[in-house]
Amino acid sequence: MKSTTKVWLFAFTVCVVALAAFAASDNMMGTWKLNEAKSKLGAGGPKNDSVTYEAVGDQIKVTVEGTQPDGTKTKNEWIGKFDGKEYPSTGNPNEDMRSVKQTNARTLDVISKKGGKVVLTAHVVVSADGKSRTVTSSGTSAEGKKWKSAAVYDKQ
Repeated sequence: MKSTTKVWLFAFTVCVVALAAFAASDNMMGTWKLNEAKSKLGAGGPKNDSVTYEAVGDQIKVTVEGTQPDGTKTKNEWIGKFDGKEYPSTGNPNEDMRSVKQTNARTLDVISKKGGKVVLTAHVVVSADGKSRTVTSSGTSAEGKKWKSAAVYDKQ
């Protein structure tokens, strides 16, 4: 009987850990719209008008719709896990790989690369009430110009 209790305790622990991991990424899920009035967008950097996080199996799909500095509209997608490993990014001419690491229930760290070279780093924090998120990012444009931004997004 004692081993049965251990098995149930182990199974319960695994379920709790899995639920905690899902709940942590749940704070990011949904669509976020840029609040330009509260943002400080750096010249030469991208402007992400909306960002949508959705579950795809055991991974997360991130769809970003934005505007390049020259006014060109963009849409890019990334499917991966918040595990810090690199996964391909499509639709963004400035990056081909992205890694995302979740550091706590409300925080992500993002690294984007093009041809193996880091072109963007970002720190994403969802507010305690879950109604907004702030993305502090820096990078280098395709022309080699450095930029920094602090973008605020509202949950839709």
